[in-house]
Amino acid sequence: MTQRKERADALRNREAVLAAADDLFASSQSPRSVSMDDVAAAAGVGKGTLFRRFGDRTGLIQALYEARIQPLRDAVDSGPPPLGPSTPPHDRVRALLDAVLRFKLDNRHLALALEEAGSGSPYHAEHYTWWHRTLRDTLRQIPSVPSGDFAAHALLAATRADLVEHLSGQEHFTADLMRSELASYVSKVLADDNDSDD
Repeated sequence: MTQRKERADALRNREAVLAAADDLFASSQSPRSVSMDDVAAAAGVGKGTLFRRFGDRTGLIQALYEARIQPLRDAVDSGPPPLGPSTPPHDRVRALLDAVLRFKLDNRHLALALEEAGSGSPYHAEHYTWWHRTLRDTLRQIPSVPSGDFAAHALLAATRADLVEHLSGQEHFTADLMRSELASYVSKVLADDNDSDD
């Protein structure tokens, strides 16, 4: 009985920490300004609890990012069109990249914090390898794309959080303009003029 209570308390603490971190990253001027001390204070837990649960700041950011992106991943893995696997490949590539960009726009500081976390190459991160594999496998179904593996990297580069932040903050791109520019770029990569699906 005591063990069950501890598990429930631990779950509540985890949810409180993730909610506090989410609020702090969403309202911060820069993701670098959010510290473990800030998160612990906002969540009402000891700093040691954060380190025991998440390991370090990078682990906390990764856990929060995964919690945020899981519904989107579920839709990509097994959902209906336009994201799900039954979608025609040209349409799915467009939808996947638009979904990545919208997620980055909606979670700008969290996504930027993850890219800046300094936990090794961002291209080895689990969330990146998953997106790359999904996009690559879809691109390989399109004969006009010469290298699905490289094309997946190149297209995902257009959705990097640091680029989204630069375009939004420095070049004053609106979300709609970014989405429109990305869609136009994707169409050219997919050689849509010769696309019998359109």
